[in-house]
Amino acid sequence: MMKLEESFVHLSPSVSKFFRLFAHVQMLPILESGEETLVGGQAVMEGVMMRAPHSYCVAVRKANGEVVTEEMPVTRPSEKHPLLKLPVLRGLGVLGQAMALGMKALQFSANAALDETKDGEAPKEEKPVSKFMMMAQMAFSIIFFIGMYKWLPLQLTEYLSNQIPAIKGQIAFNAVDGLIRLLIFVAFLFVLSRTKDIRRVFAYHGAEHKVVFNFESGKPVNVDNAQQFATFHPRCGTSFMFVIMFISMLVYMVIPVHGMVAKFAIRLALLPVITGLSYELIRFAAKRQGSFLSLMAAPGLWMQRITTKQPSNDQTEIAIIALNGAMALETKQGGELVIA
Repeated sequence: MMKLEESFVHLSPSVSKFFRLFAHVQMLPILESGEETLVGGQAVMEGVMMRAPHSYCVAVRKANGEVVTEEMPVTRPSEKHPLLKLPVLRGLGVLGQAMALGMKALQFSANAALDETKDGEAPKEEKPVSKFMMMAQMAFSIIFFIGMYKWLPLQLTEYLSNQIPAIKGQIAFNAVDGLIRLLIFVAFLFVLSRTKDIRRVFAYHGAEHKVVFNFESGKPVNVDNAQQFATFHPRCGTSFMFVIMFISMLVYMVIPVHGMVAKFAIRLALLPVITGLSYELIRFAAKRQGSFLSLMAAPGLWMQRITTKQPSNDQTEIAIIALNGAMALETKQGGELVIA
């Protein structure tokens, strides 16, 4: 069977770049921790972005072996908008900022990683990935998300309910709808994981988790220590996506709506609420390991067998460089290294 990468061979460079970026943008919610933590991060194209409470650093290894970084201070959403300290709303603020920083990190990494100029060569005349291109990617990805995870499962469930009358009940309909959504999610992850680009980003994802575990353990952060830790982390975006799908299924079960248009509309309208509730669940579960709620998040850890891979020492080194950059900027700003 032809590999997915090979199907892009005959595309123009701009179209090929668009689809490569599209695959990476789809991974942002899965790769981003999306929680106010002491340190957290995200894998990007040939690199890792790390965040401290008020600092951000992305490190990328270019094709010629050079490591480039970008750092900047960040302000937590709750510090700018007091309303975002409230439960449910705080999740929307944190995740909104995480996606914005993730897009910025991905833009930087794409421009660095896609520059295949070797040492001694003249710079190639290739257009950089612009902010407009990233905005177009985000718009396209939102439409894709709604179609793939809202419209398609609803249509398939409606079709099945017409063939199997027992599915027409509100609880059964939404249970089947949720199961189809989850199957689509896992299948999509598996297919993307077969591509070279995403396999590498999943290895960087594993490196990011290992380095965060290393930091949280209190041991000196270095490649040897980091490689001793697991690649599965409870605050991973993969777990968060699973919880969103589970919570959405429960919420839809208790809201009596009829007709395809109404069902589709309620799924769109409740997305921010479900996202906020899911954030609170993940936040609670992370602080209370072994509780019933933490068990609900466990399947997300299982799915990290797809979304994380064992990293090489070079990939782990990149994650450490990103962490050190974020921590150095945090120290320079003089703030306390705590999460309220």
